[in-house]
Amino acid sequence: MIMITTITPLLARILTGGAAILQLACSSPDASLALTGAKVEPAPVRKAHSQHGIASIYTDHRTANGERFSKHALTAAHKSLPLGSKVKVTNLKNDRTVIVRINDRGPYIKGRIIDLTPAAAAQIGLCYKQGLTRVKVEKL
Repeated sequence: MIMITTITPLLARILTGGAAILQLACSSPDASLALTGAKVEPAPVRKAHSQHGIASIYTDHRTANGERFSKHALTAAHKSLPLGSKVKVTNLKNDRTVIVRINDRGPYIKGRIIDLTPAAAAQIGLCYKQGLTRVKVEKL
């Protein structure tokens, strides 16, 4: 698949059967098109992923992607976001944020939306004594 950001007159001739050399010009990302064979269709639009809920701290176990758990890493567990994706977690009590990489699945306790490593939790002001805090999770 070739991603095309504008339809130039040259490209229009190619798409309508005219013979020409394909030259791609990049400009407006709003005009993105995906060219698959002779079919032109709009490129898929990414939907922003945002959730509000409870974050908790988790520790010491093998992660879902096979990495060794590190309490010093800025990583997290989420039930459905793709492994390897990055999210911004904002503590709604103090507006502190941290960017973490999803490398595990969970949490498996009702009402919780993300489990943070101790290092990530510390970045947003969540300590073991508190254990839980309300957060906003935004996929980057």
